[in-house]
Amino acid sequence: MGARFRPLARRTSAALIIAALAWLAAGCPRETAIDLGKPEKVADGVQLFRLDDPNLLDPPGPVAVQILRLDPSKVELRSALARDRVMQLETVPDIAARANAVAAVNAGFFNVKNGDPAGVLELGDELVSDSPLTRGAVGILRAPGRPMSLIFDRVSTSIALAYTAGGEAFSQDIDGVDTTRVRGRLMLYTPRFGPDSDMADTGVEWQLAGSPLRVTARRPNAGRTPIPRDGIVLSFGGTVLPTGLERLDEGQEVSIRTTFRALLGTRPEQWAQAQDVVSGAGLLVHQGKPVADRSAEQLRAGFDTERHPRTMIGTTRGSAVWLVTVDGRNPSLSLGMTFAELTSLALKLNLVDALNLDGGGSTTMWAKGRIVNHPSDAAGPRKVSDALIVTHRE
Repeated sequence: MGARFRPLARRTSAALIIAALAWLAAGCPRETAIDLGKPEKVADGVQLFRLDDPNLLDPPGPVAVQILRLDPSKVELRSALARDRVMQLETVPDIAARANAVAAVNAGFFNVKNGDPAGVLELGDELVSDSPLTRGAVGILRAPGRPMSLIFDRVSTSIALAYTAGGEAFSQDIDGVDTTRVRGRLMLYTPRFGPDSDMADTGVEWQLAGSPLRVTARRPNAGRTPIPRDGIVLSFGGTVLPTGLERLDEGQEVSIRTTFRALLGTRPEQWAQAQDVVSGAGLLVHQGKPVADRSAEQLRAGFDTERHPRTMIGTTRGSAVWLVTVDGRNPSLSLGMTFAELTSLALKLNLVDALNLDGGGSTTMWAKGRIVNHPSDAAGPRKVSDALIVTHRE
């Protein structure tokens, strides 16, 4: 670090010297490691811990925390959609049961009315929701014969259509994926959206299929275009097309380019290689250091300082993956956590990266065939748009 140190007295132990150097290298005081107690075995490679120490809050108060520790050499983590479709709603237990998962937690933010994901969401290399907002995100990378690995950063996405017509190259921004069409905007619909585009016949739609993608049909004044299993549908809201789209016709080869932008040092190609990407709201710890400045994420005022039920994902240096839920909005059981308290918990767990996912009434942890936390909604576990599910490695 460039600092100079005076020789220490002989009576100073080597252990103290090492601890001091580690403290300085980290750039901040280290949280005291927490005693997790004896775990419950969920499955091979999955352990469940429970915490209720009032001192996890500041000031102290009732709290209930559930923690899943995953061994990447034995299990995998991936995203799953409600009813396997975009813009659907389903409880975490139902999503997990249909996927034969051994454990699951809720994941990304969404519109509670229709299940439309609110941030970047990718499943199995298929982007089903984009976002121009820069938010904390986690990417899951899997490769044959190797344990999964996770990357964390603040990420935004953009998508563009590229093609050539009459010897001239065209590029057209795509304004949304698998979401409601807006007049004067170009949208993209994948098979995850449903059997067809489900849009009114007040626009222009193109059906694309094959590898490479080619336009198989151009449909003016049409809607509800069938979505090919090996393709997509492009839908423009309105009949007066931009110059470039006027030239897009049957038989033309096109490419869809997704661009990931990361603020904190991960490379765009790393995100392009991730099979699953889930954005949250609030990167808490990055590369071993707590994140203090969250202005880039444009969070709602009070979102980080109020106590709420929380869901968090993180990793340790030993590659273990941790899924954490914190109950809240129940004064007799658990008050929830602020971001400061959640970050403190992450550091106590020795997480080197940690991300806050959707919380509040969505916070749900499912393991051992049942819900193991205490969802805050009086009606029980809230229906969500997507979840992170744990499965055995094949």
